[in-house]
Amino acid sequence: MKIVVVGGTGLIGSKLVAKLEEHGHQAVAAAPSTGVNTLTGEGLAEVMAGTQVVVDVSNSPSFEPTAVMEFFETSTRNLLAAETAAGVGHHVALSVVGTERLPENGYFRAKIAQERLIEKSSIPFSLVHATQFFEFVRQIADEATDGDKVRVAPVLFQPMAGDEVAQAVGRVAVGSPVNGRAEIAGPEQFRMDEFFRGVLAEWGDPREVVTDPHARYFGSELDERTLVPGDGATLGRIRYRDWPGRTAQANHGR
Repeated sequence: MKIVVVGGTGLIGSKLVAKLEEHGHQAVAAAPSTGVNTLTGEGLAEVMAGTQVVVDVSNSPSFEPTAVMEFFETSTRNLLAAETAAGVGHHVALSVVGTERLPENGYFRAKIAQERLIEKSSIPFSLVHATQFFEFVRQIADEATDGDKVRVAPVLFQPMAGDEVAQAVGRVAVGSPVNGRAEIAGPEQFRMDEFFRGVLAEWGDPREVVTDPHARYFGSELDERTLVPGDGATLGRIRYRDWPGRTAQANHGR
């Protein structure tokens, strides 16, 4: 199949393109650097010619609420219009577990808007909701940092490896449209504060992890199960302690 991967040069997109090509598909990385701009529409008609599946793993360059809403609404409308014109048979979008539980958060509100546009279109679709990636663990810790303290809520946390995100999205892309949502997550659940306490100790990071029920996650307070999937999620196999990128992540701040 010809599969266009929007955001195909990014973390998940580049892994997905490689995995699809390994399985004999024609995977095309669509990004501004490859001449495809979903915000302006540049290159969309050309890249869609002969395409069976479009997978959108793109992300907004800005997380400012107005900018992120503009990005997801405009790019999704442009994509869906180009796909309709080209007769694309399956639209796959990567989203985040818990999106619908954080509507007050500007980023998640924009992802909800993106999903609604996809659901209302005439194109068969699949929405893949993933938990947080191992690759972003340090970024999550840095975002939660207040001086020499890292404030983390005692809620459930079930991160997964980016390789397994790409693998799961690839399986959905080459399968029949779900016309709904599929959840994917890592193999282990942690209490988020305990996870980060252990990880920072392993990094030799002097910051103190403080358990704070009101700690904000990228601006939002969390409930016990905000970030973890429901029953029936597809679970990865790679545990954080076995993840090959763990050593580089530990050395990153040194």
